[in-house]
Amino acid sequence: MKKLLQRIKALLKRILKKFTSNSQQPSPLINSRLETCIPTVYPRWKSGLVLVCSQCANEQSGSTASEDLENWLKSRLKFEGLWGEFRVVSTSCLGVCPRMGITVVIVSNGNHGKSPCLIVNPQSDRELLYSYIKQNQG
Repeated sequence: MKKLLQRIKALLKRILKKFTSNSQQPSPLINSRLETCIPTVYPRWKSGLVLVCSQCANEQSGSTASEDLENWLKSRLKFEGLWGEFRVVSTSCLGVCPRMGITVVIVSNGNHGKSPCLIVNPQSDRELLYSYIKQNQG
């Protein structure tokens, strides 16, 4: 059993060595028995991650309003050259479930873990949402 654990440990080290050579900086794994590390990568979207709930519009009318909003945001960010700094991602239910509107969360380093859930009208609030996203640029 001891030899098997040693072989598994050696195999894990070899596998993780390949991953860590592709990452910028490894972070230590809490489990000290394995004495390995988890690869860490730093994404380009350092200014913010925009989460658009894909369930809000489905529950309201079966429409693709959240998908339309997501595509519009992506196009607008690309047009203004901000697509690398921000990333727009659809997500499943965020647990807010508004009667009208779509839940959007903007996660950025500047929020210090306090990201508000915005309830937006997918048509009339687009520009306002976009200006709110740009405020997090940094």
